[in-house]
Amino acid sequence: MLVFPNAKLNLGLYVTERRPDGFHNVESVFLPLPWTDALEILPAPAGQPTSITLTGRPIPGNPATNLCVRAYELLQADFPQLPPAQIYLHKIVPIGAGLGGGSADAAFALKATNELFSLGISVETLESYARQLGSDCAFFIQNKPVLAMERGDVFQEIDLNLTGTGCLVVYPNLHISTPEAFARITPQAPAHALRAALAQPLETWRDTVSNDFEKSLAPAYPVLAEIKQQLYAAGAAYASLSGSGSAVYGLWPASVAVPHLEWPATYTVWHGVL
Repeated sequence: MLVFPNAKLNLGLYVTERRPDGFHNVESVFLPLPWTDALEILPAPAGQPTSITLTGRPIPGNPATNLCVRAYELLQADFPQLPPAQIYLHKIVPIGAGLGGGSADAAFALKATNELFSLGISVETLESYARQLGSDCAFFIQNKPVLAMERGDVFQEIDLNLTGTGCLVVYPNLHISTPEAFARITPQAPAHALRAALAQPLETWRDTVSNDFEKSLAPAYPVLAEIKQQLYAAGAAYASLSGSGSAVYGLWPASVAVPHLEWPATYTVWHGVL
């Protein structure tokens, strides 16, 4: 079974408090982004163990502990009838970019396995499995705009229609680890209610919707603010860091074409329509 795990954008991101378990409570809107990897899961030939073949962008770490493998083995523990699998992942979406690329791969591995082998797992149970693999992994099970809270794994529906909005995502080839990003931040209450701010026209978001990581990461990574300013200079109605970085995106109203901008050769750039 071949599926295409998509990235996500954060519209606003507020780190509101540190939790007793060492994690942080956040508030953010997650938005699916049609920038995808390619993932295929097949039954392995008789006598062969579960394996994964990785192509495309390099993925650090041991392939045997890749999130797609972990997702398959998580289901296998509860469904022993599952045979070993051959997993193929072609990585396109950058990791360590705040785009949820690894989490999406894991969630789509869960969904594909459920469908391929007719396991009959409910959406709610798939989300429960996904939460065991990553805080934002559960978002990609239903894969629709939500207001995310607590660790980023508790969702409320949100009425948000950005269909036709132009989008440009710039990844400056910086891997910012999530623990590093959180270590630099001081939790605080948001200045504006996110749901109410996003209900206003796109052109107003610049003054009311922000990402707490931008300020905390600025001293170590000044290029992030530079990219954001370039997007605004090119006419973006709204620009922001996504997640804890390092991808920065700009949004243009549906009636405005996304301009072609020149970036360093080491950058990865995606542009399209939401």
